[in-house]
Amino acid sequence: MKIIRIAFNELVSMFIDDGALAFLALVLIIAIGLSVKWGLLCGSIGAGILIIGYLLILAESVARAARRKFTRK
Repeated sequence: MKIIRIAFNELVSMFIDDGALAFLALVLIIAIGLSVKWGLLCGSIGAGILIIGYLLILAESVARAARRKFTRK
């Protein structure tokens, strides 16, 4: 039973390791989706902003993880 619990915790941590990353990605998707739906952005511009936004969110997450790793030592 302990092995199943460990495996489950590892599986969950793969998807919910960085809460800020998931939250910011969700906020970005909602903001761009609503902007396109309401006609504030056209679809191709929204897609470009979405890609750039994801890259910025990912870069920030990696930088935060690197800071945590190097400040612990």
